[in-house]
Amino acid sequence: MSAKLAINGAKPTVPGGLQKRWPPITQDDIDAVVAVLKRGILWGPMEEEVIGLQDDFAKYIGAKHALVVNSGTAALHAAVVAAGVGPGDEVITPAYSFWATAQAIIAHNGIPVFTDIDVDSMNMDPAKIEEKITEKTKALMPVHVHGLCADMDTINALAKKHDLKVIEDAAQAVGGKYKGRNAGVLGDVAGFSLNGSKNLPAGEGGIVTTNDDEMIDRARQMAMFGEKVVPKGEIRLYDAQIMGFNYRNNEMADAFCRSVLKRYDHLQDLRRKNCDYLNTELAKIKGVRPPEEPEGDVHTWHLYKVRLYPEQLGITDIHVKRFRWAVHKALIEEGVDMFEWHNMPVPAQSIFMQKNAYGKGEPWTGAHASQQARDMIYDPFDYPVTVDMFDRSFCINPVYPPNDLKLMEYIVEAFHKVFDNLDEILEFSKTITFPTMPGENRKI
Repeated sequence: MSAKLAINGAKPTVPGGLQKRWPPITQDDIDAVVAVLKRGILWGPMEEEVIGLQDDFAKYIGAKHALVVNSGTAALHAAVVAAGVGPGDEVITPAYSFWATAQAIIAHNGIPVFTDIDVDSMNMDPAKIEEKITEKTKALMPVHVHGLCADMDTINALAKKHDLKVIEDAAQAVGGKYKGRNAGVLGDVAGFSLNGSKNLPAGEGGIVTTNDDEMIDRARQMAMFGEKVVPKGEIRLYDAQIMGFNYRNNEMADAFCRSVLKRYDHLQDLRRKNCDYLNTELAKIKGVRPPEEPEGDVHTWHLYKVRLYPEQLGITDIHVKRFRWAVHKALIEEGVDMFEWHNMPVPAQSIFMQKNAYGKGEPWTGAHASQQARDMIYDPFDYPVTVDMFDRSFCINPVYPPNDLKLMEYIVEAFHKVFDNLDEILEFSKTITFPTMPGENRKI
């Protein structure tokens, strides 16, 4: 019998050259950047584009304050400082995120404490939070993963009960809504990313948002070398009062981002159409679970993560991780642009397994660290829902515009082709190798 799948030499499903790159750049974007170059002012904490972007973004999400910085990582670090996290303070955050979430905590000598995720949303599971709270807990740091907001009512209620701050990692969630309210104003302070891959790109950049006057002052101070920021025209004292950094962004990136923000809702509408189509069509394939959007919420669809359930197909004699990798590789050969977006829980990364960020075991061995922090063991298998999600999942990349339904149709066709030929997938699965987590000793 001749092969049906591209992994075995058949013709790929998706035509080459069809996929477009992100972000789509218009003449207006080019003109905005060129205008900065002609103006000749390329940087500064009080210049036209940075102040304009701060005002535009604050208005867009309904925040009192916005502070533009040079990356999403910087935004999260500044948000952690704004929330008052200091040496030895513990911050509870999900085991599934980009590691910058936890890095922001460690950067100010805090201790990340991880929770498992909810099986449906893939966000922090609120039911797992309270058991992690100790006298050293300072804040909760939910992540709106892939652009779907976390269960903020429950998280905020727990924070209020235990007198904790809430820091939103909204890096992927510009325009996301939770029960009609915008990401970025759902907690005490938030950090967004403007990385070139994000829905609202600046190339690089980040934004801190809050409705609290004192919090924005602390964030601004640490993002400006630890100095009190004085209004433009007043004398700068060059007097660092706290540990700070140079987290300023540049005028060209800010101008580009402002230009994109003007058509952001339109870009999101196009992205949503692609994802709605995939949601409908992929759900028809037994064993495939597309991501979900709870009623009343708005998902930004920054990433589109699919999970596989071979047991629904009666396939029980192969580990789900091996099955998923076989399908993943088969779809890539069919021409579908796919990737993992991490392959292990954050606490499985070496820095946590070794508990050594700065040398000498810091911050877990510092003078302000609790005995619990000193004794803490980060075991990735303490987060079984997160591990299972990684075993089953991958991301479809080109859901962004200017890619359109034509490409989505080819992607769905490729899925059908693969799942209609599972005999080839099962045979192929015996031959593949794939990455494993540190300390992983499961038979896969």
